[in-house]
Amino acid sequence: MKNLLQKFFVLSSLFVILGSLFFSPVNALAAEKNAKINVMTFNLRYLNDSDASPHTWEERRSTVRQVIRKEQADIIGTQEAVYQQVKDVANDLPNYKWIGQGREGGNEGEFMSIFYNENRFTPLEYDHFWLSDTPDVVGSISWGNTIPRMVTWVKFLDTKSNEEFYFVNTHFDHMSEKAREKSAELISERVKEFDQDLPILLTGDFNAGPDSVPHDILLNEGGFVDTFTAAGKTINKELGTFNGYDDPTGGGADNRIDWILSKGNVTIDTSEIVNYRKNGQYPSDHFPVLSEVTF
Repeated sequence: MKNLLQKFFVLSSLFVILGSLFFSPVNALAAEKNAKINVMTFNLRYLNDSDASPHTWEERRSTVRQVIRKEQADIIGTQEAVYQQVKDVANDLPNYKWIGQGREGGNEGEFMSIFYNENRFTPLEYDHFWLSDTPDVVGSISWGNTIPRMVTWVKFLDTKSNEEFYFVNTHFDHMSEKAREKSAELISERVKEFDQDLPILLTGDFNAGPDSVPHDILLNEGGFVDTFTAAGKTINKELGTFNGYDDPTGGGADNRIDWILSKGNVTIDTSEIVNYRKNGQYPSDHFPVLSEVTF
């Protein structure tokens, strides 16, 4: 009996050793290396008194929450939301945290907030800069735009894959073509200061179509890829993204003014213009865009 027990313990130890070799934490981590991330860009339409029912913010608020949850967005670059809206979205999405500030400083003006699933992503560093000749001056204006335009960026750790990456969010000027082009040039230069070994995701309302000069600058000078055209599968490619609360086509494909761009070792599985409506109600005057990516 003693010899039999000794043999049993020897065999058990052998299985433990073999198990540790084949199922080590390193291998378990490697299995998560291709973890997919659902990235969204979403112009939320600023809070105002002029939007008629059913498109007031209070009416749309629950629809915004529904579309984000429905699409299972992991990380979202939002544009136009003022502080009250940012707080509302944060309250409606309890598993998300956000980073951002008003374009006029502090809580003043519209935010380029980045919402992220706090159970998956850890912010490592973040900052803001303004789209002007003096990008480090809060609220600065150049190039013909009459309101400040800015960028919020965050360096994240994806705890699911143990990968680090940058997420950059912006909103280009709606009136000045020069401002949009100079903004694209500035972002192309600024991201060169990031760790070039890490992937970069850039979201925003660029107020320009896919055949525009700013798009060309970001792809050719900035080294970005348009996830909508590079995706293995594209959904609603015939649509644009500005619906104005009344155009289900979003203005058509030439009016795709909201983009998700990527740079570095990023694979784009699927991209979609999300034309979700609830009983005829649009979540915003822009359709959100969603891309499923892996690093």
